[in-house]
Amino acid sequence: MLVLSSPSGAGKTTLSKKLVELDSNLIMSTSFTTRTKRVGEKDGQDYHFVKVGDFKEMIGENQLLEYALVFGNYYGTPRLPVEKYLAQGKDVVFDIDWQGAQQLAQQKGSVEDVVSVFILPPSASELESRLKSRNQDSISEVESRMSQAASELSHYDEYNYIMVNNEIEESIKTLKAIVKAERLKTSRQTDLHKFVESLTG
Repeated sequence: MLVLSSPSGAGKTTLSKKLVELDSNLIMSTSFTTRTKRVGEKDGQDYHFVKVGDFKEMIGENQLLEYALVFGNYYGTPRLPVEKYLAQGKDVVFDIDWQGAQQLAQQKGSVEDVVSVFILPPSASELESRLKSRNQDSISEVESRMSQAASELSHYDEYNYIMVNNEIEESIKTLKAIVKAERLKTSRQTDLHKFVESLTG
């Protein structure tokens, strides 16, 4: 499970989608949210858009691996699809915040199952510029996200990796290198013992 987190506007959503496009063994986890659909977003593709009551019902029925209240809206990861993909040998990418990353590791019972990457913007001014250029939020919402960024940034040392998203293509190369290195870990290569045995006769 590959977790990408960042303050709003630092690029985690763009990078996660691009990474999944380039790697056939990576599957994007589609979260549930109670927030309003933005222009260009598709239900079931960008998010599963649900009512607050339905979301709370999912919490009560333990249908979510993690969930959090962010900027007044709930976000959460559905349990069944993720467990299905993992059972198929797929690696699952999560575009979630630090609260979700913590819960995900606790839910699965082993931090070894989760590889976490925290993505930083090049500067505070660039972060603000990216938020404004998205044209998705009002001025007050941009200010709120900038204010919240300081709190989110304080959790950077809870992650396995940290990187600065200066340029998308370079950042993608970095993420691909992280994925490759993690897949090469001895603990993740389940058929390694049989292969080594075949080499030694």
